[in-house]
Amino acid sequence: MLNRAGIFDFIDRQLAPAAAADDHVAVIMLRVEGLREVSLRFGYATGEQAHLRALEMIRGALRPVDRVFSAGDDHFVLVLPRLHGRNHVLLAATRLIQTFEAPLPGLPYPLQGRPEMGVALYPGHAETPDLLCRRAELALAAAHARGESCQFYEPQDTPEEIFYEELREAIEANRLCAWFQPVWDLQRGTIVGVESLARWPSPRLGLVSPASFVEFAEQSDLILALTRWSISATLRHAASLRGAPGLTFAINFSPRVFARPGLVEQLMDVLEIWGLPPSVVVAEITETALVNDLQASAQAMQRMRERGVRIAIDDFGTGYASIAYLRRFPASELKIDRSLVCDLTSDPRTATLVQSIIQMAHHMEMTTVAEGVEDQATQELLTTMGCDYAQGYHLGRPEPAGDFVARYAQAHTPA
Repeated sequence: MLNRAGIFDFIDRQLAPAAAADDHVAVIMLRVEGLREVSLRFGYATGEQAHLRALEMIRGALRPVDRVFSAGDDHFVLVLPRLHGRNHVLLAATRLIQTFEAPLPGLPYPLQGRPEMGVALYPGHAETPDLLCRRAELALAAAHARGESCQFYEPQDTPEEIFYEELREAIEANRLCAWFQPVWDLQRGTIVGVESLARWPSPRLGLVSPASFVEFAEQSDLILALTRWSISATLRHAASLRGAPGLTFAINFSPRVFARPGLVEQLMDVLEIWGLPPSVVVAEITETALVNDLQASAQAMQRMRERGVRIAIDDFGTGYASIAYLRRFPASELKIDRSLVCDLTSDPRTATLVQSIIQMAHHMEMTTVAEGVEDQATQELLTTMGCDYAQGYHLGRPEPAGDFVARYAQAHTPA
């Protein structure tokens, strides 16, 4: 159990000496990717053993004056006093990254955990233990979103203050907007589908970051209402393009709702209302959804596939044991994560990995979609590799769904 009071007390005792010596104190939120899944796959006893091994490795990489606290299955809180500046934090982060280049010892299989770190500094980022910890958590979330190993807190990492009733009313009153980002067929050079994205123009906050309000919804029961809205809004626009054969509409499903009873039936009902075949839908599910509940996820995917819905595994290539899980699920597409795609032209090892993913998917009779294509060179290399589809700012930015529908319909209307 997290001893938050003990952590705050230790941090608090470091602040006055740091102020007197004009030093810094760093609070680091560290997550070791893969630790939580050990418990899910091999049992809690093995998971606890892996956690202790990671704790020992972290302590071994730090100074005697530093302190490490357990904060969950795969999270740790590190407190580093007596620092002269950011460079000392970076040195510590580098040692931690190097430490985890070796597998965790004493486990049933060689788990090589990947550390992600968020850093908040006293006094520059915050001056209380509570705020230092919260801002370190925000930095950790930013590091994960950006695919980075270490991220210092930045003011823009602080999410907007979202009120439950405000978001609930926006969903129920249909004040959210559906935006479409095109998906291109790389081999034919044509648009073959879109990914549907939610946007919230709040009267109080302005255009709210999707990362903020989707995460807020996932932490409450609003994710169910948001998913229902997303299905209805997407398919309402899709109905305007019934005459566009082969055009698909990808809808993201949160891990919190994917395996819920009745979801598949709800999707089928909305398709029937708008007179659309199930084949127009691509249900996008992250690897997290699969790991959280293997059996329920597999059953939900199977029911969707039996009804003709296509299934895409989102963010593929960054999760734990991707290939091992892949054989368990009837997926039709793999979406190669943007963190791999962005390094494609500059890192030969990444290029080799992406090529292997494409070949593996094709051998398993699945198509591949590359996310985050930002330049012509990346597009050309993916095309050469045989990647089927791609999306990204170079190929088309997200735009209001109504604008996309009108432009696409006009371009494909016979003269």
